Amino acid sequence: MRKFSALLAFLSLAITSPALADEQLDADRETLALLQLADARLHTIGWSLATGNAPFCDVAQPSVGLLLQDMAAFKNADRMRAAANVVTDIAVQAVAAESPAAKLGLSANMSIFVLDGVDVRTLPAPEVGYERLAQLNGLSDAALQRDGYVNITWRESPFGAVTGESIFGVPACTGRFEMLTNSKRASADGQRVLIGMEFPGLAYADDEFAAAVAHEFAHNLLGHRAMLDAKPRQISTRASEREADRMMPWLLANAGYDPAAALRFMQRWGPKHGGGIFRARSHDGWDERAENIAAELPLIAASIERNGSADWSKDFVR
Repeated sequence: MRKFSALLAFLSLAITSPALADEQLDADRETLALLQLADARLHTIGWSLATGNAPFCDVAQPSVGLLLQDMAAFKNADRMRAAANVVTDIAVQAVAAESPAAKLGLSANMSIFVLDGVDVRTLPAPEVGYERLAQLNGLSDAALQRDGYVNITWRESPFGAVTGESIFGVPACTGRFEMLTNSKRASADGQRVLIGMEFPGLAYADDEFAAAVAHEFAHNLLGHRAMLDAKPRQISTRASEREADRMMPWLLANAGYDPAAALRFMQRWGPKHGGGIFRARSHDGWDERAENIAAELPLIAASIERNGSADWSKDFVR
């Protein structure tokens, strides 16, 4: 009787497991698609900010608008490879709209084989985190800085033709834009703009969300992280936040967004997240922040009239 019961249990598992596997695959595909959608939105906004403001950045280098992903960085790497339907660990995660990568037809879930002469399949899988991806990003950046282009070989689908192209970059302010899971914050670390998947501003219109991204990007462009880390500090946190607020509309204007979206963002964000009477000492009150942003708008209009663009390298007063 026990053997018969065990056999029934085995047959039941054998019958139901394909359906369970299909459900898991569908769930993984949905998870990956949501992350890629957020990455594509952020990457496109970041691309617009970085390329639109390149003439005024201290450091700019060619960029192609391509965001890669290492499937081995996921906890369930095999499942995510299946969800993405890729044959290599390194794949396209997102492509900025109108970028050189987009114009060559690259899109999410294409398998990458070779980058700057390096067969990515020969690189050891990372023990933890994104070490291999950082190495490949470094190779791409070096090639673009050296040659103005990077050679990439990819496959559109597991059984599709292999394509190899030289992708030429366009000037962009340096920096990366990355989504973080399990986070509600937007932050900047001096090199990267980091946006949490649970950041409330993701629900805003593109131009207002772009304002939040521009605020963090401004921190990096203005060198605030290094200034805050210096001993003694070269700027207060409150002053750095005020500068980033005021810089937001300048960056938006050059990226093709309405600079007044920075004001709309603060007016929407502030009442819910600006602290009310319990205001953080690191920031001005949201209404003061809105006033500071509004004061920049006529200065931006005057700069555009004089220069044809919002030249913050000359006209933004620190």
